[in-house]
Amino acid sequence: MSRRILHITESLGRTGVATQVFVLSRGLVERGCDVHVAALGGSGALAAAFRAAGISTAELGRRWTADPVAYYKLHRLVRSLRPDIVHTWNYDAGVYGLATARWCGVQNVVTGLYRIDRWTGGERLIIARRLTMGAARLTTDSTYLRDWYAGQGLSGDRFTIIPPGVAPAPASDVSREGLLRELHLPTDARLIGVVGRLVPENRVKDLIWAADLLRVLYDNLRLLIIGDGPQRRQLEQYARLASDLDHIQFLGERGDVWRIMPHLDVLWNASENRSHSIAILEAMAAGVPVIASDTPLNRELVIDNETGYLIPPLERSGRATRARRTDRIFNDVDLARQLGSAARNRIVDCFDAEQCVERHSELCWEFSSNLRSGAK
Repeated sequence: MSRRILHITESLGRTGVATQVFVLSRGLVERGCDVHVAALGGSGALAAAFRAAGISTAELGRRWTADPVAYYKLHRLVRSLRPDIVHTWNYDAGVYGLATARWCGVQNVVTGLYRIDRWTGGERLIIARRLTMGAARLTTDSTYLRDWYAGQGLSGDRFTIIPPGVAPAPASDVSREGLLRELHLPTDARLIGVVGRLVPENRVKDLIWAADLLRVLYDNLRLLIIGDGPQRRQLEQYARLASDLDHIQFLGERGDVWRIMPHLDVLWNASENRSHSIAILEAMAAGVPVIASDTPLNRELVIDNETGYLIPPLERSGRATRARRTDRIFNDVDLARQLGSAARNRIVDCFDAEQCVERHSELCWEFSSNLRSGAK
């Protein structure tokens, strides 16, 4: 029995959630499911990847938090598709998806909460509780997130925890020398990558400061900031003051991070404790050492001193510690290889895409069994 599944997410940009939706959707299609994806916002860097994988997408063009036009478009889509399962990803998608599913008579709604939202008031918390009450299943990808939501009054016992998954890192279609030429970088450049949305909680400003500390030792250092967001202009101005835009380059949102990732010497992450970083997992899959902020969510991904390094996230001393750890990686080839190899093994053991898809597929089969029982 083929299952028709509609995933509802906030965007098709290169966010951790959109990347997970893509990995999961592609895997479910390979297992015979009829998968569709609706994005509340407009197009993004991953839209082409969805299309290339044969996954139907709809972009609702939401303009405001509560946009009646976007609600209407989603309602028409659900009425047309008649999905067996609606799976929403995080708060806004959950609000739109659950309301629409109820109107259209879809009983099987999976409400996914994969990020900590800073509640702006009691109203959002009340709505979040209603989302969990109205869903047939709750999912998250982290024990820490499950416990956090339980502390906010949501039912922790109803969550199914499915860890995130990434596919084995594809081989880059460009050599390191070719990439350096393409980006107009020196042939001996030391490459540090930062991948993610340019928003305050990712603390990219701290990373720019740390890079400037390290540049005293390595004039060939290049900090590649991959991503876009509301802070981009402010961060570019700060980079001009703290360093320069030769050593710190803003590459914008890109759909080809897989080409760049294997050539990085190290990946930096300084984000606060909001959600799992798919960029960290992708770096680990590519064998790239990771230096990340020491937060509960990052501790679920990185084993300190074994698969990478975890450092204090909010202390000024953390910038110097990040620079020292990076200096060790730059100067010890065997250490870099050891960290990268251990990281790859951890991905295979704990965060493999096939395992993630299989867990979600089992969840879908539970609904299919319910559908068949109901038909009888």
